Amino acid sequence: MKADIEGANRELAEARSTGKPCPPLRGRLLPEGDVESAYRVQQLQARAWQDRGERRVGAKIGLTSRVVQEAFGVFQPDFGVLTDVMAVGDGVEVDIDRLLQPRVEAEIAFVLDRDLDDPQITTVDLIRAVDHVLPAIEIVDSRIAAWDISIVDTVADNASSGLFVLGTSPRRLADVDLRLCGMVLEHAGEPVSVGAGAACLGNPLLALHWLAGTLARAGDPLRAGDVVLSGALGPMVSVTPGAAYEARISGLGSVRACFSRGESA
Repeated sequence: MKADIEGANRELAEARSTGKPCPPLRGRLLPEGDVESAYRVQQLQARAWQDRGERRVGAKIGLTSRVVQEAFGVFQPDFGVLTDVMAVGDGVEVDIDRLLQPRVEAEIAFVLDRDLDDPQITTVDLIRAVDHVLPAIEIVDSRIAAWDISIVDTVADNASSGLFVLGTSPRRLADVDLRLCGMVLEHAGEPVSVGAGAACLGNPLLALHWLAGTLARAGDPLRAGDVVLSGALGPMVSVTPGAAYEARISGLGSVRACFSRGESA
């Protein structure tokens, strides 16, 4: 089958505007396994957001867990765009009606102070480019009904992006062991997800290295000031309306995502 890039873009845009998820794109508008076409759909969405005045502020990395990769039958991560409209303050209530079927996951965020435009970037270059790291909660979402997604569906849907929350206590890379740092995500004082830095491609810095090289080779490199969400440290958790979630990452501190009850309540 031939990829219907425009059709897939229209359905995702309609799902965002109406709050009603669309059926899976794979095998219907996009061929199974056609990741290249899925990224073309993603680019159309990002262009539309920019035309509306949204400002790109970084990128997010997905599919960093080996278990999740095996479930999708892929062996590399994916990525999506972050804009200023997606950013939420630490502890600021999120209007849950902005989202369709939200989930939360705890991550480590990198903030850059140098461009990463060399496709052959070394680990030393990468470390020098990171100004600081922060604890983060990514509020993932899907415009695909019932989260029935493949690699093609999630890439086209901007890597199932929603919103993101950053902590407010920056740490230097030298002060944190990213691979061994433990994470607990709590709701109402009870752990709902646990993990560690090693769950993210073995080390969140390796995830950043992959993204930096991938975007530089594509001619759209990460820039100074960009925020990069490096991938989940533990399992995703479905959001309960009216709930608050706090992620604590050893060596990095904590961050909170809070949700309204929504109009249906």
